[in-house]
Amino acid sequence: MQRPLRLILAALFAFTASPAAGLDETRGTGLPLPRFVSLRAGEVNMRTGPGLRYPVEWVYRRRTLPVEVIAEYATWRKVRDWQGAEGWVHQSMLDGRRTVIVTGQVRNLRRVPDAAAEPAARAEPGVIATVRECPTDGVWCRVEAEGIEGWLRRDEVWGVYPRETL
Repeated sequence: MQRPLRLILAALFAFTASPAAGLDETRGTGLPLPRFVSLRAGEVNMRTGPGLRYPVEWVYRRRTLPVEVIAEYATWRKVRDWQGAEGWVHQSMLDGRRTVIVTGQVRNLRRVPDAAAEPAARAEPGVIATVRECPTDGVWCRVEAEGIEGWLRRDEVWGVYPRETL
């Protein structure tokens, strides 16, 4: 039995239009790109392409680590981490909850959004905090890390955009 020509053409197009061939499909969820999310599990594979047939390039072992979604293809998301590594992660391994990671040096978690305010705690580089709010008009974000709430400047963390409101 011979298949109709349109089915053959559709199968051929699906094969040639794979992301491995250089096509980035960005119409998946309709959510804005880029955007920040966090890792849902304590072990997440980052692959070289969007599918199980692609090799694992990196294994993240840090639940709630913030990552930036930069492209989508079906159920796969191309992500970038805070150190610039890029690869593909299945959507089920990502969470919409927003977190940030402290960068640079030890940072003071302030009791109020003011550089002269008393510190509530000190956060070392690599500490992950949950974002509670980031007002539009400020350079500060209220975060919670290990049960302690306070304020960090946006330029002290990775995981929020400069003028983003949360």
